Amino acid sequence: MGIVEEAHNVRVLGSGEQKVVLGHGFGTDQSVWKHLVPHLVDEYRVILYDNMGAGTTNPDYFDFERYSTLEGYATMRTTYLLAILEELQVDSCIFVGHSVSAMVGSIASIARPDLVIFSPRLS
Repeated sequence: MGIVEEAHNVRVLGSGEQKVVLGHGFGTDQSVWKHLVPHLVDEYRVILYDNMGAGTTNPDYFDFERYSTLEGYATMRTTYLLAILEELQVDSCIFVGHSVSAMVGSIASIARPDLVIFSPRLS
């Protein structure tokens, strides 16, 4: 496990070829997806992670200055998402984001349209 995976409590579940990344919303952690994940793992490889400051993330990696504005918050979360995908060697994925993670997914799909498919449906 790499440093980015460790810092964000990354979990990879399922056996499918297509990857689905689930980004939780503000004030929650990856456990918010617990009722959805069982329906996905048979067909997809599901990637879960905690945003910095949520769940069991390492507080040593939290940078108050970078997260002090909404723009900085979204930029850092997008940077971390792309770093997670790179560390996992994901070449393409469907991103499902809740709350502010929906914006992170939008930004990531603009920054890396070859990597992130931002879709409201899983079909």
